Amino acid sequence: MSLRIYTRTGDEGETGLYGGARVAKDHVRVEAYGTVDELNSALGLALVVAKGTPLSELLTTTQHQLFELGAELATPPAKARPSMGVTAEDVRQLEHEIDRFEAMLSPLKAFVLPGGTELAARLHVCRGVCRRAERRVMTLCRAEPETPRLAVTYLNRLGDLLFVIARVANNVAGLGDVLWQSRKS
Repeated sequence: MSLRIYTRTGDEGETGLYGGARVAKDHVRVEAYGTVDELNSALGLALVVAKGTPLSELLTTTQHQLFELGAELATPPAKARPSMGVTAEDVRQLEHEIDRFEAMLSPLKAFVLPGGTELAARLHVCRGVCRRAERRVMTLCRAEPETPRLAVTYLNRLGDLLFVIARVANNVAGLGDVLWQSRKS
């Protein structure tokens, strides 16, 4: 038996959460896990360019973590299981990766603009979507305080990591950062 892609159950503007509850498609919970899904898709696009590089495994692992985070966010707290979502160890691993990659870079002395190599540009898009996901999850945490706040922490660190590895992608290609220059100077 295969699952059908269309069910017609969402035609009236509602969707089902894990556990069967139905909510509006623009509910804060759907906005949160939908934006995490969008981030995962953007990472998949970056991964196409990163294949065969040291970033490939990291991005693939991150996609799996984001899928788990999305499942956690799609589950009302009453139905949640302890094994769902991201963990404090996942956050520590992101911090380790930030430190590891940042050691390859010169210290920042100016703001960095998105751009450079195709991979760096795609990673900057991922960073922007990640920051939006972080905001959407924060909105969910305010609306439903029982939502695990670790999701916000994870997305915050992931946004930092995406910024750092975008810089690394340019550095490895022999390009420096694309620096912002004030039009007033």
